[in-house]
Amino acid sequence: MNWDQCKKGYETYLRLEKSLSQNSVSAYMNDINKLTTFLTSEYKNITPKEVKLEHLRAFVEWMSSNNVSPRTQARTISGTKSFFKFLLMENVIEADPTTLLESPKIGRKLPDILTPDEIDQIIDAIDLKKPEGVRNKAIIEALYSCGLRVSELVNLKISNLHFEEEYIVVEGKSEKERMVPISVKAINDIKDYVEKYRVNLNVSADSEDILFLNRRGRQLSRVMIFTIIKGLADKVKLNKNISPHTFRHSFASQLIEGGADLRAVQEMLGHESILTTEIYTHLDQDYLKDTVNRHHPRS
Repeated sequence: MNWDQCKKGYETYLRLEKSLSQNSVSAYMNDINKLTTFLTSEYKNITPKEVKLEHLRAFVEWMSSNNVSPRTQARTISGTKSFFKFLLMENVIEADPTTLLESPKIGRKLPDILTPDEIDQIIDAIDLKKPEGVRNKAIIEALYSCGLRVSELVNLKISNLHFEEEYIVVEGKSEKERMVPISVKAINDIKDYVEKYRVNLNVSADSEDILFLNRRGRQLSRVMIFTIIKGLADKVKLNKNISPHTFRHSFASQLIEGGADLRAVQEMLGHESILTTEIYTHLDQDYLKDTVNRHHPRS
């Protein structure tokens, strides 16, 4: 198999056997394309069978010399290992050259969070006189109330809203569904959006069950959500790097600071590993001190 055949087979494997989302598949394939471009340019006519550890280490050194961040390097190396494991499984190669390939050590970067007051400032900055203002308010409340990923928000379906029971069904990564509680405030804002904005749209046939739509009655894009939030953040002049994920991070952090069980938060966020959820436990010193005082036998 040549490189193109290997990559095509790997992409099919990610889609069908691993059931990854389109965004995840694209990210993996983008990294593998970088790898194969480097290998074929540096080592003319090299085949998948001929790749050895030294070739991959040269690729890692190339990334470092081009100022690729350690976090991006680690992600790319992880994808490279997955790719060659697939080739080994398919008997394209006889030995895995990535076995001794090391990833750079990276620290955990704690993103900014928003306080409830700051979130209120952002919501107050929405111009509700504009038709899309009602929609944008519902979007912010849904992100913050449910801790959604931006991809989960834009794919949220009307048929998955269970307002009577105060929960929604979220389709997360790898098409896994989970139930997430939703606040009464978010419910009311979503109902307001549906009754005042969505009902007046000429909804396209492929978006009839999608909750949040643009002016043309089609599903909102991820980029549009980023644009909405960036515009509001600039308007209130908060000195923080704000994105849709900031609301998810704030949701989790404030739950844990309020005493929520880490495993409950893990379930609501849709994390496979609780280690991923632990990044949200950057609690303030007063909370940590209070926890020790209340629970440690020597306190």
